[in-house]
Amino acid sequence: MNLRGWKLLLPVLAVVLIIPGGCGESKAISTAAEDKVIVLPEPARNSDTSLEEALLGRRSVRNFGSEAMTLKQVGQLLWAGQGITSSDGKRTAPSAGALYPLEVYVIIGNVEGAASGVYKYEPSSHTLTRVIDGDQRDSLAQAAVGQTSVRQGAIDIVIAAVYEITTVKYGERGVMYVHIEAGHAAQNICLQAVALKLGTVTVGAFDDAGVQKVLMLPEDEVPLYIIPAGNFTD
Repeated sequence: MNLRGWKLLLPVLAVVLIIPGGCGESKAISTAAEDKVIVLPEPARNSDTSLEEALLGRRSVRNFGSEAMTLKQVGQLLWAGQGITSSDGKRTAPSAGALYPLEVYVIIGNVEGAASGVYKYEPSSHTLTRVIDGDQRDSLAQAAVGQTSVRQGAIDIVIAAVYEITTVKYGERGVMYVHIEAGHAAQNICLQAVALKLGTVTVGAFDDAGVQKVLMLPEDEVPLYIIPAGNFTD
């Protein structure tokens, strides 16, 4: 192509390069969007720790070390709490009427391969969807009357509930059913932590409105538990 041909073609090339949605920009947008969703590793179905050993070893741990957790460990804890265990959607924790009113969030602060932020766990796909960017552990600890375990944990798991999902069928009795279910899920997480050689503690002392604000929860989601988790202190 002669010089005149290149001069005529250059404006066209310039337009192609700056058009939104061009190949380069589409790839960047796609990558950013994909980064909001983390596909967790497939959860293990067995381990070298028996149920009896996990029961014996379960203790509240309030001091955590600086070692990062892995996404495999995070996913395993979340699966233990609310993971899918059957083709018809049954989960690891029993639920009145199989209604499953619980919503599980994880505040990530120190996890290999994951940006800090608040993520929502999606049991059906075993994925995390980031809903808030940045490390929110300090803010969550402030809402939990300054408890250092909430700040120190590599992650904080928050169990919330939509009461109406259960009370629409069981009336006011359903409130108790939701609380029982949250206890089932929390104990599952704590026992799984023992098998993973991690520490956890269940926290109930917090300001509900404060936690809702930190996590930007929908109005109908009420926080019931904060469960810091991490490696034992150095």
